[in-house]
Amino acid sequence: MDWGLQNRLSRIIRPTDGHTVMLAVDHGYFLGPTRRLEIPRKTIEPLIPYADALMITRGVVRTSIDPGSNVPIVLRVSGGASVLNEDLSHEAVTTSMDDALRINASAVALSIFVGAPHEHDSLVSLGSLVNEGEARGMPVLAVTAVGKELEKRDARYLSLACRMAAEFGAHFVKTYYCDPGFEKVVESCPVPIVVAGGPKLDTEMDALGLTHDAIQAGAAGVDMGRNIWQSDHAIGMIRAVRAIVHERATPKEAHEAYLKGGKAKR
Repeated sequence: MDWGLQNRLSRIIRPTDGHTVMLAVDHGYFLGPTRRLEIPRKTIEPLIPYADALMITRGVVRTSIDPGSNVPIVLRVSGGASVLNEDLSHEAVTTSMDDALRINASAVALSIFVGAPHEHDSLVSLGSLVNEGEARGMPVLAVTAVGKELEKRDARYLSLACRMAAEFGAHFVKTYYCDPGFEKVVESCPVPIVVAGGPKLDTEMDALGLTHDAIQAGAAGVDMGRNIWQSDHAIGMIRAVRAIVHERATPKEAHEAYLKGGKAKR
């Protein structure tokens, strides 16, 4: 792996412990102004000090992130379908590698839709993006997305999707947690896996339990959005997630810290 590519990746996944807490705030590219992300700057700015990286679009970087911030950017470069579309797999690369470099991104990300109608197009796009990334020293994150027509989240499906992403050259992969069998998903993927938080769970303890189980099963970290910034106490929530990922806290310990001192208002 080229030095520059390794250096960028090390900004996202801490070399000291091999883990990361990414804050996902790219939801607007297909969901629009979803709840509590209506004004991106208001939601994101207080959380930046606690995030190892932001998963974000170029539009929100340019309008809502202070250029003086040194938070690493994982730039969402794919899109093309909204939540109104029955086929969310109809995506393509929408942001150039040149623009990613202008933004000073630490990685670029796109979704692949294994088993969906536009599987082929998304995988070819991944291969092309990896080619560009290798040429420019830019890591590529492959997101194993599922659309409305494809709700498989078991170990067999996730192992297939993650392994394919790695085989196409992705430098790390974002996927869902599954139980049972997530250990097998991690073992069969030769690059680091970060786990998606997914939709808002019923309680903070549910999200902390998911984080803990994923790390225990070998995940390199989480890329969590709604379960942090849709919490009534978002700063407390991201600090609790960090305690699990970087300090090996149990869900109970992290939740106790959240209840005691983490309830800083958004």
